[in-house]
Amino acid sequence: MSSHIMPTYGRLAVTFERGEGAWLWDDQGKRYLDALSGIAVCNLGHAHPAVHQALCEQSGKLVHTSNIYRIALQEQLANRLIEKSGMDNVFFSNSGAEANEAAIKLARKYGHGLGVENPAIIVMEKSFHGRTLATLSATGNPKVQQGFGPLVEGFIRVPYNDIGAVEAAISGHGNIVAILAEPIQGEGGVNIPAADYLNQLRSLCDQHNLLLMLDEIQTGIGRTGKFFAYQHNGILPDVCTVAKALGNGVPIGACLARGKAAEVLTAGTHGSTFGGNPLACSAALAVLATLDADGLLAAAASKGAAICAGFTGHLQGNPHIVDIRHKGMMIGIELDTPCTGLVGQALEAGLLINVTYEKNIRLLPPLIMDELQIQQLVGTLSSLISAFTAQL
Repeated sequence: MSSHIMPTYGRLAVTFERGEGAWLWDDQGKRYLDALSGIAVCNLGHAHPAVHQALCEQSGKLVHTSNIYRIALQEQLANRLIEKSGMDNVFFSNSGAEANEAAIKLARKYGHGLGVENPAIIVMEKSFHGRTLATLSATGNPKVQQGFGPLVEGFIRVPYNDIGAVEAAISGHGNIVAILAEPIQGEGGVNIPAADYLNQLRSLCDQHNLLLMLDEIQTGIGRTGKFFAYQHNGILPDVCTVAKALGNGVPIGACLARGKAAEVLTAGTHGSTFGGNPLACSAALAVLATLDADGLLAAAASKGAAICAGFTGHLQGNPHIVDIRHKGMMIGIELDTPCTGLVGQALEAGLLINVTYEKNIRLLPPLIMDELQIQQLVGTLSSLISAFTAQL
């Protein structure tokens, strides 16, 4: 069948028709174990009954009105997110990129309020914040920026997990107003910083009156074993963005703010036609209720540790394994050689995985994955890695 879709993705030759839990079935009836969750989106797996029920009931009542009116479900969702996060208020969008756009606008307006004429934001190498022009400019990957210049100005880039570089940037530029960072870099290869990295960023922001803005689009909603990854560090950011798993596949994003940052965006300064509509909020509320009822945060921590231990045991002694790292159910296996071919090999074996920066296998399994599925994931992928590296 011919396609009139713009070729913006190098799509794999498979079409999925239905899903249930951690499983997907293609249009030929073949079953696949999903260890990617739609790139950290379907934390509750596919066709979760609570999300299904919420969508069916809400779609029969009201799908959309407008943000020029009050939306009760949006207010309920905002209250739940504030309870979970320790933040003060929320702006709802349709995606992670839009949530980050809101954060960038907020930081710039905050800077102008301080009298900074050209406010700048410190961002990190190997980061990923989205594909809109501003979030692309903030992203630390030259490959995805190529061909889209001139990029948006106002971003000062430093190496990730390098506090000295952040201090030097602050000292060398008089117009820094915020720091934007991922608690764990997902697209960058599941890069986990030093245990006190976020705490040191928080201290620097406090010392210099900067906003600490954390992109939790991939790490949020339980992925790391806490509702937000920053909660492992016992800190609060000034701005936090979330999306992906919030709706378990229904498009919704949110930019949360606290303290001085919560007072920046006022009526008329930002908006969204679809952001936080009743249908999306009903799905997100079902997600949050399920996370609480099923104890999935604690499960993510224990299951992630079991997966990582399994790979460590199977791949011990393999000279091509650089590192196996994880935080909750966010797992990276780094090889010393490009391994993008493993994605297709895993697909043939009925397993969905991802490779970032050519050498990093990224696994983002649904939080509901059971013990037998974990064993299948570890066994299948370990065999594929061993066979792949044996040919090098």
